[in-house]
Amino acid sequence: MSSPLSEATLQIIEATAPVVAQHVDQIVPAMYRRLLADEEIRALFNMSNQEGQAPQHKALANALVAYATHIRTPNVLAEAVERIAQKHAGLQILPEHYPHVADALLGAISEVLGEAATPEILSAWGEAYWQLAHILIGREEDIYQGTAEASGGWRGWRSFEIAEKRREATDIVSFVLRPVDGGAVVQHLPGQYLSFRFHLADGEEQRRNYSISSAPNGQTYRITVKREPHGRVSNWLHEVAEVGQRIDVAPPAGDFFLDPRDKREVVLLSGGVGLTPMISMLEACGGKGLRMIHVHAAQDPERHAMTGISGRLADATFAFYEDLGGRERKEGVLEGRIDPVWLTENTDIEQADYFICGPVGFMQAMVRGLKAANVPNARIHHEFFGPAAEVLG
Repeated sequence: MSSPLSEATLQIIEATAPVVAQHVDQIVPAMYRRLLADEEIRALFNMSNQEGQAPQHKALANALVAYATHIRTPNVLAEAVERIAQKHAGLQILPEHYPHVADALLGAISEVLGEAATPEILSAWGEAYWQLAHILIGREEDIYQGTAEASGGWRGWRSFEIAEKRREATDIVSFVLRPVDGGAVVQHLPGQYLSFRFHLADGEEQRRNYSISSAPNGQTYRITVKREPHGRVSNWLHEVAEVGQRIDVAPPAGDFFLDPRDKREVVLLSGGVGLTPMISMLEACGGKGLRMIHVHAAQDPERHAMTGISGRLADATFAFYEDLGGRERKEGVLEGRIDPVWLTENTDIEQADYFICGPVGFMQAMVRGLKAANVPNARIHHEFFGPAAEVLG
């Protein structure tokens, strides 16, 4: 537990926060350049998120500015801290990783600000960083202990094997995963994800998160993966991985999940492979008294996966296809993109909870559209592919 920041430190952070915000687009890339030069730390990152104006960089930039802005009232960032802690726990971020980030951050501030980054300023930002770091380290330890002590739980990486591989759509494949040790698995919350450590043919370690696309059953998990044109891991899973392949898996994590209590209607809004957590929610809660509506967007019917599950368990389903290819339009099938106005006319915006997952542009349109219709933030729940800052900005 870190000590409270001194008044002098607080005043320095408040005075320099605008300067850091002004230069944050230079500070964050400089920080990542330093971090990724360390092979051990580089293995923790999805390198496809580090190219050019990387969205992960933008998310960190926004987080830094928000933290400095609320340095006296960090409790207002509780939701963001929880999301970061869940992501860190999924990827097995440990206390020994934090000094690397501190060195990279302070080095980047010094590099970009030059002589303006006095020893007093760097010391204050170092203290502020470690205050936040200790909050995260404490919460992450709670998560690690909780999943380790749960029935079927574990800590760290556990070896699983692919028990089944099944094609769901043109570019989407499901994998059923079973622990090699034959033991039980911890019950996930519908909507959570698993984190993976892959050792590909060239020996390079890659880590990824994939949503669980099945209801909890205590024995296996299912993930459903879209093949990305330049995705090293997704292409490896589609082309190389077969039944019997072993993969290192961390326990379920994530703050995006469906708790059916006190809900009267749930609208699941998904785009592309963003339907995976929705399928988990439907399998866990569908047909049990809670009204569930699934609205999905896909490029065409051939890229719409797991329609049988949705059709069987949802009280109503709607599919929006950008290209019907001349096919006959059936009930519940629409051409074009999901229109937020359509949502206000076809769902109960006065009472429904909305769960949203999909590509960034899709997420932005849905979240902003629902807010424009005066749906309270408390009833808008979202998972994201990439940094949340892009969705909510």
